[in-house]
Amino acid sequence: MRVLANDGLSQSGIKPLENAGFEVDLTTVAQDQLVDYINKNNVVALLVRSATKVRKDIIDNCPNLKIIGRGGVGMDNIDVEYARSKGLKVINTPAASSHSVAELVFAHLFGMVRFLPESNRNMPLEGDSKFNAFKKAFANGIELKGKTMGIIGFGRIGQATAKIALALGMKVVAYDPFIESVTLDLEFYDHQTVFFTINTVSKDEVIEQSDFISLHVPAQKEYVIGKNEFSAMKKGAFIVNAARGGVIDEIALVHALESGQIAGAALDVFEKEPTPEIQLLMNPLLSLTPHIGAATAEAQDRIGTELAEQIIGILN
Repeated sequence: MRVLANDGLSQSGIKPLENAGFEVDLTTVAQDQLVDYINKNNVVALLVRSATKVRKDIIDNCPNLKIIGRGGVGMDNIDVEYARSKGLKVINTPAASSHSVAELVFAHLFGMVRFLPESNRNMPLEGDSKFNAFKKAFANGIELKGKTMGIIGFGRIGQATAKIALALGMKVVAYDPFIESVTLDLEFYDHQTVFFTINTVSKDEVIEQSDFISLHVPAQKEYVIGKNEFSAMKKGAFIVNAARGGVIDEIALVHALESGQIAGAALDVFEKEPTPEIQLLMNPLLSLTPHIGAATAEAQDRIGTELAEQIIGILN
């Protein structure tokens, strides 16, 4: 049986699949050629990340396909309910990348509060002639310790983000329409564990109280953060979106930055991927990455292992 990993798969997933008798195909097939390729090569499991879309055309026209797997959390690039209605198994790896995404959130936050994106752009160009000017310009950094971290969406990734915030000495406030209370366990290198109970509050409370806000929600029909929400934030707050493009109104975001209502923002995801708006790419108050939240070696190994285990459990 052949498994097509159209967007790649780590060795942690390839080896157990091969040991279980599967043939793993790492060919990257163009979207419009997938149906023909799957049928000609008798593919029984199609694994994707965010690049490949699995819509009704594939589901309806690939009779031998039994499993659709998403290496990651969100499955908005797959017609999940339709696939399941046709008898296909749809799987993902909701826990594998949580810590990697959470660490990226704080990479952005640390960078923004110490002006690292702008400093790294300017120092190579004029650091020799404007050293003292840059030193003065970037002198008003702030610390994360003691500040309030607001988390909108308190599932696995939101909770992983909260753990890092708590470890840094931050207060955490969180909103999730489906979760009332969570007890988080912070495990340290010497096997000590500290427990924190977080009772969720309203979205409005998170927005009004937070110095920093991080979004961890699935794709929505409407913006989670728009003009009204930016207006309600603390003046000088920061916001990070490492969830899904389209949950922040990017036009309202630019206006909030330009007006000084918020001090900075970080985006790992965009409304128009893979061609983000130029006004975002050129804005010096934005810290930007190209949708790399789960792109660590450790996360990809966990994703590979989880996908392989699920496929073997279903088909063997």
